[in-house]
Amino acid sequence: MSCILHIETSTSVCSVAVSEGGACLFSRKDYSGPNHAVKLGTFVDEALAFVDGQGIPLDAVAVSCGPGSYTGLRIGVSMAKGICYGRGVKLLSVPTLELLCVPVLLEHDDMEDDALLCPMIDARRMEVYAGVFDRALRPVREVGADVVGGDTYREYLEAHPVYFFGNGAAKCMEAIGHPNARFVDGIVPLAEWMMPLAEKRMADGTFEDVAYFVPFYLKDFVAKTPRKLV
Repeated sequence: MSCILHIETSTSVCSVAVSEGGACLFSRKDYSGPNHAVKLGTFVDEALAFVDGQGIPLDAVAVSCGPGSYTGLRIGVSMAKGICYGRGVKLLSVPTLELLCVPVLLEHDDMEDDALLCPMIDARRMEVYAGVFDRALRPVREVGADVVGGDTYREYLEAHPVYFFGNGAAKCMEAIGHPNARFVDGIVPLAEWMMPLAEKRMADGTFEDVAYFVPFYLKDFVAKTPRKLV
């Protein structure tokens, strides 16, 4: 069984967790941010003290890799890299949009078999960074930036119930307005939800190069995306 330290700082919420063999052993989170520079170091120190105190060897550090806040991701990835260097452990990256899907799948066991999931990260105005996944988290549509209007997701909504969530979803409710649209409130990326995704990457041997890994900053994508009018 692998012991993984999870770090999530892609939005205003700061969280850290420790898992071993699919069980969450330790979790800390703070919703008062963004104040990752203040909270993250304390949470990580507590997590490592817990691991060391239990005599559990740390195998890897998993970090949410975006899209998300430039400052938040930079702080989280820098911390993850430092631990990997200092302890000689592997680095795993977990895409934030996939991470957002985990609590929705776990908490909505009545979801339709053909349902699609559309996690959204707020960008600006009516822009979001979004992906469309099936219930097995297979991509149905390439992840990208959307300027949300009434037709943006129509091809999926005409054929499937689509669950929209994340900090970009609330502003899209009125614009989408389709009977197959389902909006889930209160979904934020948390370290404790990273476990199944990180453990799969650990089992598959999908590790990042600690020296060269860079997260996906939302601001970089938005800056390169042409403006569109709705």
